[in-house]
Order: sequence, then C-alpha cells, then structure tokens
Amino acid sequence: MAAVSEEVTYDGVRALVARECLIILCALHEKGDTVLLLGPGDGFWEMFRDTPEMQDGAPDPMDRWSERVIGRLADTVGSEAVFPFGGPPYQPFLRWALSSGHAWSSPVGMLVHGTAGMMVSFRGALRIKGELDLPPAPETSPCDSCEDKPCLTACPVNALSDAHFYKVEDCHSYLDTLPGAICMKGGCLVRRACPISQSFDRSPAQSALHMRYFHTT
Repeated sequence: MAAVSEEVTYDGVRALVARECLIILCALHEKGDTVLLLGPGDGFWEMFRDTPEMQDGAPDPMDRWSERVIGRLADTVGSEAVFPFGGPPYQPFLRWALSSGHAWSSPVGMLVHGTAGMMVSFRGALRIKGELDLPPAPETSPCDSCEDKPCLTACPVNALSDAHFYKVEDCHSYLDTLPGAICMKGGCLVRRACPISQSFDRSPAQSALHMRYFHTT
C-alpha cells in the first residue's frame, strides 16, 4: 500500500466535504492514489441556490461552483481536483464509479448508487496521493433485490427500454410536449422511479436545473 499523510483520512475528508453539502459517493484506489468521487448531499440545493454562481446569471453555475469549492477542498487536503466536465479529454468518472463497487449499471443502463439511487451525480473528485483506508463496498447492486424494477416502465416514450441503446431524440421530442413538462420540472421519470432515488435528498428544482441544461445544450 502506498504511503499517505497520516493527517489525511477518509473520515476526515468526508467531514470536510460535508461542510459544503457534498458527500463521498464512490472511493477507490488507482495507481497508488485514492480517488474520492463527490456529489450533492443533504441540503445541497438550499445551499447552492444562494451561491454567487447561481445568483450572477452567468452560464454553468453548478460547474463554476464545483471548480471553486472542490478546488479549494483539494488545496486543503493537498490533493488534485478533477471534474467530469471541461473536456475533451474527459476524466473517467463512469469507469471510476463502476470500479469502486459503490455504483452499478441499472437495468436501463443508467448508473445506480446504493445511497443516491439513480439520482447519483458527480460534481468532481479529489485525487489524493497514496492509498487511504476505505470502507468496504457493498457486495451486490441494489437492483438485484428490487423486485418491481419500476425503472423499466417509467419512461413515457420508452427511451430507455433497451439498456444498450438510449433513444436520445425520442427523449428530447417528448420534453418539448406538454406532458413532458413533468420531466422538465421534476427530473427524469426513470430516475425518480427508482425506490432508492425516492429516499434521497434531491430537490425537484435541482433536477429541473439539470434537465434545462440537458435539453437546451
């Protein structure tokens, strides 16, 4: 195991990022480093909507907030901040998530997380030199014990009926209709159908922000 400063621990970083309403969603060792994938946690939207980035009217408020805050966290920990945006090239967040054992491919192909369900999203990651002691990953995906699998039938246009092929044009076309406003205002119905998603703290207003960027860019 590669050496790491005794001052930096997983629990210490978890407590530090929680002050910014972030949580460690996935953690893994790679090439002697520790990669901690961060995403919105409890109270994130209530905090974020009052930030300078959200208030200034400039584009990409959440990405700019992520760069500022996670960049500052990286400096505090003595690590490197990396982000899922700003490419190409892009950092391998999907591969990291799947390799961590804390996220899996759902029956519809979307990523699913043991705590966040299909509401899992990454704002950035901390790459720390050395290998921190990490909590064990769950042994199985939550989808394995989900009997009803409502994600398979939640999409009104079956844009995700095949886990290997996402019908992007069908999705966008539906979002332009009056019924599609339900998805635009509250988030993807497939993501919302996941039982774990329903117990995760994700404001509909936050999902609506992501949907606007998804549908207009």
